[in-house]
Amino acid sequence: MAAISPPVCDFGWKAPDFELPDTAGKRWNLASLSGSSGLLLMFICNHCPYVMSVIDRLCRDVAEVQQLGFGVAAIMSNDTEAYPDDSYDNMQRIARQYGFSFPYLFDATQAVARAYGAACTPDFFGFNSKGELQYRGRLDSSGRSPVTPETRRELVDAMQLIAATGKGPEHQVASIGCSIKWKTA
Repeated sequence: MAAISPPVCDFGWKAPDFELPDTAGKRWNLASLSGSSGLLLMFICNHCPYVMSVIDRLCRDVAEVQQLGFGVAAIMSNDTEAYPDDSYDNMQRIARQYGFSFPYLFDATQAVARAYGAACTPDFFGFNSKGELQYRGRLDSSGRSPVTPETRRELVDAMQLIAATGKGPEHQVASIGCSIKWKTA
């Protein structure tokens, strides 16, 4: 399984609106997800070893980002027929198992992943209060490795900066993970 990295941040790019159901059946759009400081969207899935290796840290860091006034949601866009581990039922199980404090949205048509240019899981998009992209980087500097005292919490640091200034850090390191599992035509 080859690792994929998304492109660097396109500062100021506007978040396209969407409407997707979460694991409880509630429908969400940008307005209902956004917080006073902005929005963090994460493209993740249930089976990716990159996601599973950081899921506990991801949940911890998201709680901190939410306290900064950001709305947060995760989006699962993989082809569930070819990858049944990513099914809606398994999304519900994962959300319960890890106690997600954020909606876990199902992008069954993959239209949202395409609109955002999502490349891998995990793929992070941090928007300011104006809906402008300010972060497209990784969770932290450890990758799939265990956290060390030197691990930089890059997502949290970036979202703190965005909350304070509306701008993301100039230097960002792209996330790395499994490619989005696109449906065949």
